[in-house]
Amino acid sequence: MVVGATEQSRERGDNHRVLRGLLLSYMLFWAWLAIDPVDRRDWLLENLLTFGFVAVLFLTYRRFAFSLTSYCLMGGFLIFHTIGAHYTYAEVPVGFWLQQTLDLSRNPFDRIAHLAYGVLLVYPFRELLVRLAGVKGLWSYYLPASGILAQSGFFEVVEAIVAMIVSPELGSMYLGTQGDEWDAQKDMAAAFVGSILTMACTLVLSKREPLNPLSA
Repeated sequence: MVVGATEQSRERGDNHRVLRGLLLSYMLFWAWLAIDPVDRRDWLLENLLTFGFVAVLFLTYRRFAFSLTSYCLMGGFLIFHTIGAHYTYAEVPVGFWLQQTLDLSRNPFDRIAHLAYGVLLVYPFRELLVRLAGVKGLWSYYLPASGILAQSGFFEVVEAIVAMIVSPELGSMYLGTQGDEWDAQKDMAAAFVGSILTMACTLVLSKREPLNPLSA
């Protein structure tokens, strides 16, 4: 029992060090991209999500600490979002490179970021449902994916409202529609597909690790 407790204590200590390293790395990355963004007002609007997301993670850490895997995945999404906030989603350089290479009609970074939203955030959302709500079985894979779809729709509505209230003239830039009237629906579909891919992988891996508490 003592050995087991010691190992758990060491694991928690290692996780805390990794988390501190991840947080410091992200803060430095964010500070670097906060310098001279393409459009400062759009950058501020985009960072409302970042500030709120990180604040919630800090305020709830003592009561509910996610797994290291979940924190890494959430950090990955924040990196995507920070890049999009610096350049505006419609003007990220790597997106223009993909547009030219693949002969696309628009810069695809915005769509990739929404796909990443589903891929990277559905696992933490599943962890939340499994540990707090006791969701089990196939429901623990279906509900997170459907939740990501619902969240995507919710954020599309919130983004539109924020753009209209805070800075109407930045609407198109902030929303990243690039002239596509179906942009919101396609973004939601990308996030949903991403969440399905991650849940499918999680289901397969859970069969190989039956002792994992998140394999329920």
